[in-house]
Amino acid sequence: PKLIIMGAPASGKGTQCEFIRGHFGVVHLSTGDILRKAATDGTQVGLTAKEFMNRGELVPDDMIVTIVLERLMEVDCTTRGWLLDGFPRTAEQGRALLDKGIVADIVIQLDVPDSILVERVVGRRTDPETGNIYHLTFKPPPNSQVSKRLIQRSDDTEAKVKVRINAFHKNMGAITDLFKDRVIKVKGDRSAQAIWEELKPAISTRLTAVPAPVRCGCWGWVCANDTKPNE
Repeated sequence: PKLIIMGAPASGKGTQCEFIRGHFGVVHLSTGDILRKAATDGTQVGLTAKEFMNRGELVPDDMIVTIVLERLMEVDCTTRGWLLDGFPRTAEQGRALLDKGIVADIVIQLDVPDSILVERVVGRRTDPETGNIYHLTFKPPPNSQVSKRLIQRSDDTEAKVKVRINAFHKNMGAITDLFKDRVIKVKGDRSAQAIWEELKPAISTRLTAVPAPVRCGCWGWVCANDTKPNE
């Protein structure tokens, strides 16, 4: 399976990705995690990307495209399939995939009202010792000891999340146009389990309808022009 999941910040992509990964066995690829790791490692591209993220802005396309395309070439992705989370975020990124003959079977779009997104983000906190994520209202920490060590990500403020949400809306239409015949749109302002119970059969049905892949001489995936697989 070759899957893409799209949604604004705090739309619930991470939770649905866990369900999808566990059920379908695909490799979950979060560009946010990749970029944050690069920033932590102190690489030049990582430090540059961190500056954009701290301002709540999108990281330039050329940085993300390079990282993602290299990752999709690794053997776990080519053998197990993949789930792209947070990519593509612009039409240019989407066309970069298509230009390389990388065609997603399904594009999942989570639709959540902006007011709910802001509330979810501003109350989000991370436990630096365990990596667990809590919410001051919806998922409070289990005890005062954990509560005292929680931290808020630098881009999880109301001002910065609104910048990210606006950028998401600006680019969403152009992206879905590229994959319009492959999009599954679901309401994301429900419980995670309710969303998954709708998504699971929808994904399974679409995958059973996907034709057998055509081998490409250089990439090994379905070609954008499957009538001429070696071009």
